[in-house]
Amino acid sequence: MNREQFGEQVLNLESALYHVAKSILRNDEDCADALQNGILKAWQKLDTLRDDARFRPWLTRIVVNECYQLFRTSPHHVPLDEYPGWDAAAAEEVRGESEALLALARLEEKYRLPIVLHVIEGYSQKETGEILGLTEANVKSRILRGKRKLRAMLEKETDKTKIEEKAKGRRSAR
Repeated sequence: MNREQFGEQVLNLESALYHVAKSILRNDEDCADALQNGILKAWQKLDTLRDDARFRPWLTRIVVNECYQLFRTSPHHVPLDEYPGWDAAAAEEVRGESEALLALARLEEKYRLPIVLHVIEGYSQKETGEILGLTEANVKSRILRGKRKLRAMLEKETDKTKIEEKAKGRRSAR
């Protein structure tokens, strides 16, 4: 792969790589740093890429590793669900994100990342396994469990919303 091809491939993957980084780090500045470091490392190690057709999962794995490195070395990171004052409803209003994306953000990383890679970004289960260092069977299992957990979270939110709407209706009827 030459410089021009590398640049084209990186530009084509930029959005997908950002989504993957965001599912790990959540902070835009940290995501940008991880992407920049990952792309630089990939450029420096381009000679280790054995098959140009494997560029996408290879680069994604490098970016994932950079995200984990940044996460480990930055003491100011707090998981979203442990952040003081985290209010999913307020976040939805402020950022306009759907309930499904908020539920995905609250999902444990071991389930969230395979879902983001496979379902949202379109990597095959085999590629997802290569990126995460998992077997294909383990990827399938995590995706299935993650989807079940998401469904349960969304059903719980729906039930909560219905109860709140009934309570509002009773108050306004008085």
